[in-house]
Amino acid sequence: MFGPASTSAGARTRHNRRWFLNSGMTALGGLSAAQLMSLQAASGASTSPTADKKAVILFWLSGGPSHIDMWDPKPDAPSEIRGPYSTIPTKLPGVRFSEHLPLQASIADKLSIIRSVDCSSSNHTPITMQAGNPLARRTNDGRDGDGYPSMGAVAAKFRGSNDADLPPFVGLADSWAADVWEAGHMGSDFSPVKGNELQGKFAMPPGIAADRFRSRQNIRQQLDLFGGSIANDQTLNQTDRFTQQAYDLVLSGKVQKAFNVDEESAETKAAYGTESMAKKALQARRLVEAGVTFVLVSGAWGYFDHHGDQVRWGGIEKGLTPLLPRVDRTLYALINDLEQRGILDSTLVLMMGEFGRAPVINKDAGRDHWTNVMSMVVAGGGLNHGQVIGSTDRRGGAIESSVVRPQDLAATTFQHLGIDLNAHWTNTQGRPIPIVVEGGRPIPELG
Repeated sequence: MFGPASTSAGARTRHNRRWFLNSGMTALGGLSAAQLMSLQAASGASTSPTADKKAVILFWLSGGPSHIDMWDPKPDAPSEIRGPYSTIPTKLPGVRFSEHLPLQASIADKLSIIRSVDCSSSNHTPITMQAGNPLARRTNDGRDGDGYPSMGAVAAKFRGSNDADLPPFVGLADSWAADVWEAGHMGSDFSPVKGNELQGKFAMPPGIAADRFRSRQNIRQQLDLFGGSIANDQTLNQTDRFTQQAYDLVLSGKVQKAFNVDEESAETKAAYGTESMAKKALQARRLVEAGVTFVLVSGAWGYFDHHGDQVRWGGIEKGLTPLLPRVDRTLYALINDLEQRGILDSTLVLMMGEFGRAPVINKDAGRDHWTNVMSMVVAGGGLNHGQVIGSTDRRGGAIESSVVRPQDLAATTFQHLGIDLNAHWTNTQGRPIPIVVEGGRPIPELG
């Protein structure tokens, strides 16, 4: 239980950044927490607790949300394009949202609605948009993504966590393969940890008090001092340092605290709601406040895939209608919560899916996939908000102005995190790969 942890390169590869789960331990059942410290030191990523806590929360609306029925309505179009919803004014003069997004409409001055996202490279997966990379695609040949990493993985490698006791990249999703893109050929050291499975992972085992644990730790330290009188081995000393950090991690309770939503007030919980996305959003806020850099939130797999009433998720009126109030309330609650806590400017909030949906309602009362354009929401991050960026034609089927590409989204995200946009990572063939491809640049309207 208290044996020394290997610090060899092979061990660092085996015990990667998915340190919570890959070892199948409960913090005190092994030393994988110590391995984490070794990995963070080896990665060269910044994990200073005094660093500016820049963070990202990405809401993944899995399945492809209908832009026309949410943020880019066409009230003057024929009914087969307009859809079943009416529209409402927002806090921005002349800007209208779906009638089912009244809370977001009330804080539209704190949002940027991008109506001109080019998702032509995307498919029915999280790959392209979560990577912020049009070269990262679903190919169905066993080489999906072509080795390119997600934006969260890039953040894990080039920024690291804002607190060394916490992972840099956490996914809060029920369907991992379908809703979370990982690190590609950058390496699993930078993949997200599965946040839904971390509850209680770093709690003290029943019957073991902190004082008793410290006593056992003191015995270990005395044995280490005895060994040190025999040989002064640098590797052993380094191992002991990482092990000490692991002890400190467990005793401090930082991880356990970050994942303990029960500490939130009844009022705060009520503001978010009880749906899956809402509870994950509150968890995400706790994580970034504690020091996690990048959190990905997905409410459920494919639940915005509204082809029609004959499929699992239904059509627009029957399927999307009950979802919209949840999305509305969740984003509203999170933005207000971050603002009240003084961390909205340091936290970039993104809400999007893999693509939009077709301009014309089909025979099954749904809308089919549409990769020409989609809408998304950006908030926080100290950026310029209270605006609509870009536009689509009168049918909502094509971009008319201010196209925003996946690589522009990546550049915007990395700039917020203070990552050099000219940085490169090295693939398995030893080739340097830029983190921003195809001329990506920060979205100029966001400032």
